[in-house]
Amino acid sequence: MSIDTPSNARQYPTVDYDTHARTCAPDAFWEQVKRTVHGKPVPESQIDLIVAEIKQRLELGSNDLLLDLACGNGALSHLLIDSCAAFLGVDISTYLIDIARKHFADAPRVQFLAQGVADYLYGEADPLRFTKVLCYGSFMYFSESEAHAALKLLADRFINVHSIFIGNLPDRDRAGVFYSQRVSQPGELDDPQAQIGIWRTQEVFSALAADAGWVTTFSSMPEGFYSAQYRYDATLRRRDGN
Repeated sequence: MSIDTPSNARQYPTVDYDTHARTCAPDAFWEQVKRTVHGKPVPESQIDLIVAEIKQRLELGSNDLLLDLACGNGALSHLLIDSCAAFLGVDISTYLIDIARKHFADAPRVQFLAQGVADYLYGEADPLRFTKVLCYGSFMYFSESEAHAALKLLADRFINVHSIFIGNLPDRDRAGVFYSQRVSQPGELDDPQAQIGIWRTQEVFSALAADAGWVTTFSSMPEGFYSAQYRYDATLRRRDGN
């Protein structure tokens, strides 16, 4: 992830998941990936809602080979592998991937790879094996160029992938709900290194996906989900329907 503004010049909170994870206990899986509210891990009931939503939106089946982009430490990935034939998780953080391999890998069916998403998508030797793709709670930390490259590479190289679920995206139209105690700073909502990453309206996200050949259907988590008031989910399918 990259942006021109140096971190020490920003007047708002930023995040580096690799650095943050190293400050957490080795088995504090949800804290490592900041699936937290006020620093405390979200209840398991909230995780169950996420897992159920992913399975439903992707229509995961026993023959699917699932690719999880920016998978973090694999704690969420681990809860999906009973619903697919095989799984590969990719993340740029070597530390988080080491944790994923230690606790959740089950080769050859369940594997984890330390690599940047765009580099992986460009270099994957057998992209035709994958049928479904997940990117949960991470896409907003891709720069604009990285986001476009990822969606375009998935469209062009991973031709057997017909469904992508991109979850927990911050909605720019509802940014004021999150920033109720302060005003967002100039550039903050467009910065992939900011605390919440890049905020996009559904219209902007839909255009980004369409430019890469995808049609987007939007959905929201049920009332009571911890971030439903300012986030949305996106399910992408190929424009040609094939």
